[in-house]
Amino acid sequence: MKTPKRIQPLVDDGLVDEVIRSLMSGKEASVYIVRCGSEIRCAKVYKDASQRSFKQATQYQEGRKSRNSRRARAMEKGSRFGREQQETSWHSAEVDALYRLAEAGVRVPQPFGCFEGVLLMELITDVDGDVAPRLNDVSLSHEQALAGHAQLMRDIVRMLCAGLVHGDLSEFNVLMDASGPVIIDLPQAVDAAANNHAQWMLARDVESITAYYAQSAPELSDTRYAQEIWALYEKGELTPDVALSGRFVEEATDADVDAVLQVIQDAREEELARRQRLLDSNESD
Repeated sequence: MKTPKRIQPLVDDGLVDEVIRSLMSGKEASVYIVRCGSEIRCAKVYKDASQRSFKQATQYQEGRKSRNSRRARAMEKGSRFGREQQETSWHSAEVDALYRLAEAGVRVPQPFGCFEGVLLMELITDVDGDVAPRLNDVSLSHEQALAGHAQLMRDIVRMLCAGLVHGDLSEFNVLMDASGPVIIDLPQAVDAAANNHAQWMLARDVESITAYYAQSAPELSDTRYAQEIWALYEKGELTPDVALSGRFVEEATDADVDAVLQVIQDAREEELARRQRLLDSNESD
């Protein structure tokens, strides 16, 4: 096929020898199957911000730090240079996450680097050597659903132990190779410690995956893995190989009556002050 414009510089530099075919086009990127020497790999071409349908970049980028102070200031101001640097940060976030998660034992594609907004990475294949299907395209038995769900819960735990939350995990960004699920699509991965939205993003990831597998294993609907995982994380007791039960009981805490009364009193005083300001305003007219 004709070489896409964004991949041509990689061909010119000898990083890619041939673009074989288009694989898919998603909300933030298009993916191509390419040949690099004797290896068949993926080339993920990120779309420009104006073309992406992924709308919540700001809350995902919260907590990401730039080591370059000039770059950080430009990103905060939203200048042209800052927007360019924001895009570079968005692109590099996925390759950084892939390297970190692979080292942590999470099943993700092996990255080979990001060049001019194009991420080269491993092509995930099935048992026959064909492109691996997405989880949503696979029919699962009850036993396969339980095994796949357990593996993804382990990988979510390992991600969190490595300091990351996927942030957009579902059956549409999990591939199924011969050994089970492989997590993909990580440009929006968030820093668990620095992002204020990390807890609910983790809960959404877990609940989305659990709801899908529960179609084949209904008993998963009654589990509370997200709450269990986050509670262990907050206590500093989460480890990559922790044994999860899927059960969680909220700890009962006594209400702070004095604090509640203080809130009520503050609200009353604020309302009286508001009425007084309104009265003063009417009298001055």
